[in-house]
Amino acid sequence: MAEKQPGITKVMKFGDEEFEVPFAKGNPGKSREELDEIKRKLRESGDASDGEMVATMGFCAKYQPHTYMTELPGIMCERDQACVLRDGVTIYADIYRPANCPEKVPVICAFGPFGKNPSEGMDSWQLMGVPPKTVSQYAKFESPDPGYWCRYGYAVANVDPRGVGNSEGDVYLWGSQDAQDGYDFIEWIAQQEWCNGKVTMLGNSGVCMSHWRIAAQRPPHLACLAAWEGTGDLYRESYFCGGIPNPDYETHIIQALAVNNYIEDTPAMVAKYPLMNAYYKDKIVDWNKIRIPTYVTAGWVHHHLRGAFEGFRRIRSPKKWMRAHRDFEWPDSYNPENLDDLRKFFDRYLKDIHNGWEFTPRVRIDVMDAYDYDYASKRAEESFPLKRTEYRKIYLNAAEHNASYEPFANESEVVYDPKTETTSFNFRFEEDTEITGFMKLHLNVECRGYDNMDLFPWVIKLDAEGNYVPIRVMGAPYRGAWGFLRCSHRDLDPKYASDFQPVHAHAKEERMKPGEIVPVDVEFYPHSRFWHKGEQLSVVIAGRFIKTEWFHDTDMNHATDNGDGMHVIHTGGQYDSYLQVPVVPPKYKVGDYVWHGDSK
Repeated sequence: MAEKQPGITKVMKFGDEEFEVPFAKGNPGKSREELDEIKRKLRESGDASDGEMVATMGFCAKYQPHTYMTELPGIMCERDQACVLRDGVTIYADIYRPANCPEKVPVICAFGPFGKNPSEGMDSWQLMGVPPKTVSQYAKFESPDPGYWCRYGYAVANVDPRGVGNSEGDVYLWGSQDAQDGYDFIEWIAQQEWCNGKVTMLGNSGVCMSHWRIAAQRPPHLACLAAWEGTGDLYRESYFCGGIPNPDYETHIIQALAVNNYIEDTPAMVAKYPLMNAYYKDKIVDWNKIRIPTYVTAGWVHHHLRGAFEGFRRIRSPKKWMRAHRDFEWPDSYNPENLDDLRKFFDRYLKDIHNGWEFTPRVRIDVMDAYDYDYASKRAEESFPLKRTEYRKIYLNAAEHNASYEPFANESEVVYDPKTETTSFNFRFEEDTEITGFMKLHLNVECRGYDNMDLFPWVIKLDAEGNYVPIRVMGAPYRGAWGFLRCSHRDLDPKYASDFQPVHAHAKEERMKPGEIVPVDVEFYPHSRFWHKGEQLSVVIAGRFIKTEWFHDTDMNHATDNGDGMHVIHTGGQYDSYLQVPVVPPKYKVGDYVWHGDSK
């Protein structure tokens, strides 16, 4: 990566508060030759993954406004089309649309910071988990493929937001400025003479993160939204996981983007402001304002999982659909079955085609089992959490490292070193059990030798003999459900916390006193998995994020605050430490016959 250059500071107002927000000097967009040299050096240093990120996000093509026919028959491109925002800043987009089309067409926008033509900066354009040549070279990273959508009568607008590539200004990451700019672009493109006046947005991950926030601005011509895999609360889901700083992920993105001017230095803000404030609230989606038809997806193995479900649950649209899957975001996004499904949604709300989309179940879920196997695929449900959910407490026993539906009478404790050790509690199922929804871990904890502790719990599956049974995604093992908590941030948010989802306020710090045993609740990201009779659920607790073979663990480098203390978990007697699980009974059971529901 390029050496960091001196930055600037801007005084910005969020709500009634003013902040001095640092902006880092960006890494200017690279040519193909410059990127090849960077990748060569990174490969020599053994850091090839960073090289691919730079190639994907760091390329910036020369400014060349012109119209041309693409290599794909019947698809034209208007390159570097200028959109002037409300404050006079100009941003640029590449607009792909069907050539010689007599009818006006709707537009699918991809508004995100990753560069509008990455394929020109690399030898082959391929996403991990997606077969080669599945996606055309005209697709923006994590965005709709013009090679698919233009053939079905849609235009695709690949946008470089403010400060990205050749677009003017400085980069503001996933806040109100970015959202206002997206509003302006949607209203501008809806007025083009070839557009039918209806616009949507599609993209996953960082692109979807922008789209959530733009939709909350309620552009009049935004007819519907496909929100696929997008974080909604950057404090809780990215910058501070459970209150534990995690700046490296965002740092790598900032360093990889093509930015000729300055970019908002969010890691510097994380270092400066550890508690929730108006700056971070500006980066939380105002869900109540989204009232258009919305198709949401959530991946059970992805850090966007919480944001996706928060969005589905809290947006105010009466027309909303969720599909929760076990695949990773990229192969899921370009799977032909899923594209056909999405096209039906778009046809309904962008072309007024009455195609029966409303028959689509409001919620479809994959219930994972083991390795590559699912217990159920796209099972139809009415809501999330599922209405028939039964919340049960699995009580922990430190004396035997086991667990039970019944509380343990005797008090016991387990002590572990957060730097080098973990502890676990195993529960054996006496009957087939599905767990789908929100888990909560309630612990009574003490820190000996320090005044704080960071918790990184996982819920994993073991077979009847105690062997680890992972989920496998794109060939790599993934553990299961996860949560985070910095114990000094244990105070709950009275507005959003519920019995099944302990959302923390992060508004104050409560350090732990010597000898003090405090109750804490750890929020888990949603999960869906099946345990067969005799299999075991294991609650594994660590004081640090332990990486696995799963590739997405790379940037999870949390700045822990455990000092030289030893972690203690108290169970039994007056210490009701437990894991609360959302058990989902069968839809119908009579005698030995059990029916869990159809797949759709």
